[in-house]
Amino acid sequence: MSKERIIKLTAEDVDKLLSAGADRTDWKRVDAMTDEDIVAAMRDDPDWQDLIDIDWSKAVAVTPPQKTAISIRLDEDIVDFFKATGKGYQTRINAVLRHFVTEQKRSKR
Repeated sequence: MSKERIIKLTAEDVDKLLSAGADRTDWKRVDAMTDEDIVAAMRDDPDWQDLIDIDWSKAVAVTPPQKTAISIRLDEDIVDFFKATGKGYQTRINAVLRHFVTEQKRSKR
């Protein structure tokens, strides 16, 4: 990024600008950018380095299915195993069950 575009503001300055309805985005500069300018800026941005050349043309938006809350009794060692893997253990239990269901459906074809 060009250092000449860096603007330093205090928290008070930002609060004043926002309360006055100001926007922190330079929309005139953004609107003036061509696709080539945007790609060049992305190539210069280290946060985009692993993503810039991904072909997103076949990407599909996926809405996860609705979950149903239930009460289930599981063996203590099973629960301990999944909890030890950290936050999101219930999602991982769901993934294991989904894999089982998928394999069962596939084997019955």
